Amino acid sequence: MPSDSTPATSALSESPSGVDIGDPAVLAHIAHVVAAAAADSVRSRLGRARVVHTKSSPTDVVTQADLEVEALIRRELLDETPGAAISGEEEGSAAGTTALRWIVDPIDGTINFLYNLPVMSVSIAAELDGTVVAGAVADVVRGEVFSGSRGQGVRCDGSMVTASKVDDLADALVGTGFSYSAEDRSREGEIAALVLPATRDIRNFGSASLHLAWVAAGRLAAFYQRDLNEWDLAAGAFLATEAGARVEYGSEENDGLLLAAAPGVFDQLRRLVTK
Repeated sequence: MPSDSTPATSALSESPSGVDIGDPAVLAHIAHVVAAAAADSVRSRLGRARVVHTKSSPTDVVTQADLEVEALIRRELLDETPGAAISGEEEGSAAGTTALRWIVDPIDGTINFLYNLPVMSVSIAAELDGTVVAGAVADVVRGEVFSGSRGQGVRCDGSMVTASKVDDLADALVGTGFSYSAEDRSREGEIAALVLPATRDIRNFGSASLHLAWVAAGRLAAFYQRDLNEWDLAAGAFLATEAGARVEYGSEENDGLLLAAAPGVFDQLRRLVTK
């Protein structure tokens, strides 16, 4: 595994397996390998989704595959980094004994998976002492894996990628996502009505982490969405930042807005989506 990044400051930098968890490049490699394996597992289940239960609304579903793939990811990560904490969308948080915490979304795009639509991803981020230092997002259908570590840039299947250099919002292809709440979607529609005529176009593919990976790769100039969970954005927002995008995280001050954009259009877009 590569090991050329600055080590973390925590004294708990080596797992019982001997893996140097203080090295972000090592963590990026683990995230990449596990995300790719998990994406293979999701892909093998396409076309036979089974809903187990719902969460925040009747349209916020959990499938059997969500549960099984998250279990697979947890096993693989703990095999490589025993003692790590893990926070996942389906199984919640499990405490660890080291400075490392993994943040996992087994299928980001579950509704697409349910309807056999070809946009979904696996997202894995590595956090040391409260700061994300590595991550990977795997495109389930295309098989691409976007991964990176702190200070080392971002790669898509080994090739370096960077955020878009666009500086005119009229030339920017922008991604967004919508809430499960009908009330929130009404407001989001009003914002989209402002963004649409000011940009090249809007795309909503239903997988926040993959949208963010595409911002990192310069395929989208920007992505915005409100009220995302940490597993939706941890890896993708990290990759976008490492690839040169400007990223603002959701907070009470900005009404939960996550915005990742090419630096040249960030301010222009932010003025529209915060009206």
